Amino acid sequence: MWGYMSLLPVFLALWAIAGVWIVFGISVVNGTVDLSKGFPFISFCGSYPPQSCIFSQLLNVGAAMAAWICIVRYHQLRDWGVATWHNQLILWSGLLCALGTSIVGNFQEKNQKPTHLVGAFLAFILGNLYFWLQLLLSWRMKGLPRPGAPWIQPLRLILCSLCLILTVATVILYSAALRSAAAACEWAVAMLLFMLFGLLAVDFSSLDGCSLCLQPRQGLGPPPGSPVSLQVQLS
Repeated sequence: MWGYMSLLPVFLALWAIAGVWIVFGISVVNGTVDLSKGFPFISFCGSYPPQSCIFSQLLNVGAAMAAWICIVRYHQLRDWGVATWHNQLILWSGLLCALGTSIVGNFQEKNQKPTHLVGAFLAFILGNLYFWLQLLLSWRMKGLPRPGAPWIQPLRLILCSLCLILTVATVILYSAALRSAAAACEWAVAMLLFMLFGLLAVDFSSLDGCSLCLQPRQGLGPPPGSPVSLQVQLS
């Protein structure tokens, strides 16, 4: 039976996919988005109240879950013997993706476009990089554990490749003023990234939980009367 840690990536994927489409539906119903004028970008759907409030909360919660998943994944890869520099590169690309997601939700395009675009870059580009780095890691380290069915890795390769292709297509189509086509590609990229996060449930399937352990830095003794380490069990 999978523990709660393996369910967190699935919950994140469902939360994000359902949430952005709910925001889309609200924007269409209240007339903020007029589909007769073209298909909208995700950010445009979440730029006006009341859906902008839902959009911000949705992405903030999603970003927090994504950051926690990246941290757990970092410790899992560390326990599997992944080199520190490579593991930290993966971790920071994931954390910056989560930060960008939060920025996108809090700095709407119509209010603060430059900041919004920075957040979109972090969310989409570094989000894609996060999963490509893990694929490259699995190819280089032949002895790395590969939980799940044999088709999981090929599926990840397909999703990452599609994500990269559609990201490039989004930029090209937007530059060519084909906004509806660019928006459709953006939606597809977002769905692919959500699914890639959801697939981490396979890697977390052997985890029953996690614990937080606080220890003094080496060379520094604990203050009088305090324990050497404090362990807070979270599972």
